[in-house]
Amino acid sequence: MVVFLANRANLQNKRLHDCIQNRLNGTFENVRRRRAEPREAGPYRVVVDVNPRQFLDDVEYPVTAARIEIGFQLQTGEPYEYCWFNWIGPDRSLLVGWHQDDTYDDLGPVHLQVNDGATSVAHEPAEFIDSHPLDVVERRLNALRDAVLAVEWEQGRPAGLDSTATERE
Repeated sequence: MVVFLANRANLQNKRLHDCIQNRLNGTFENVRRRRAEPREAGPYRVVVDVNPRQFLDDVEYPVTAARIEIGFQLQTGEPYEYCWFNWIGPDRSLLVGWHQDDTYDDLGPVHLQVNDGATSVAHEPAEFIDSHPLDVVERRLNALRDAVLAVEWEQGRPAGLDSTATERE
């Protein structure tokens, strides 16, 4: 178990995303920090290219390229940071990830979301991790395999989540 004792009140956006990039460099080969695009919230994203078959330990997974994108927005006016932790499979138009923001207040501060391209197809409440962002990254990374494999498919398109599989998060 990794324990982070840093003061969250003193976090800085660029430094935090650099720390995330450095942490993931030891686990993945192609890790980079980029500025968020205008349509994205927060100033930065850390992007990791992954081979889904290796990451998911599933040799029959139908594609061989995906990416993980992680972003935090600090000083949100809320008592917590906003966070986006997404698995993106462009060849399947899939996005599955945790969003800690204010987009679905009825689900609480965090929801697990599935998109088919730009269209959201499922949301469900998710565990709020009130911890240092680097701890959030570790815990979401550990739960990512189950979340990706919980995506339900209809006619080759992401259609929802198997809630019984995501309850273990």
